[in-house]
Amino acid sequence: MGTAKNAAKKIAVLGILTGLSLVAFIIESLLPPLFVPGAKAGLANVFSLIALILYSPAEAFAVVAVKTFLGAVYAGNLSSMLYSFTGGVVSMALSSALMYSVYPKVSLAAISVAAAVLHNVTQNVVFVFLSGSFLMFANLPYLALLGVLSGAVVGAVTLFVFKCVPQSVFEKLLNKTNKPDKL
Repeated sequence: MGTAKNAAKKIAVLGILTGLSLVAFIIESLLPPLFVPGAKAGLANVFSLIALILYSPAEAFAVVAVKTFLGAVYAGNLSSMLYSFTGGVVSMALSSALMYSVYPKVSLAAISVAAAVLHNVTQNVVFVFLSGSFLMFANLPYLALLGVLSGAVVGAVTLFVFKCVPQSVFEKLLNKTNKPDKL
């Protein structure tokens, strides 16, 4: 019985993280792009990073996938799903690899920056590949810089959440006696 209750709690938490991620995505979609067409701050990624820290790469990928699909449906731009999904999967793969191999030698902020840069580069490469417009590679320096900035913000917000949310919340979510050991 306890296992079913834990599974239901995990699904509920992942649903909340996905919902918050979608809300952040929708709010960002209403704002003008940052310097480069289509560029966003990526605050929705805070919630997939939290899922990675609390649970595992599989759960974080689920948050990314569901948010990407629902975000594309909401925005009415299903073609953007290919760019967002590819960027999200590749960046989450990097985040997962770094979290489980070099963290805490490398900070959460640095992992977030690396993932954000890779996300932007991946989206640009996919766009160039599909459109054949190699001139879009000229945006790579700007997208990399935006990735550094947005990754730093996402990393800082994620750390803020884990520093400011009472430990008892994590205990209840994870049935553990302390905050996630990854932080």
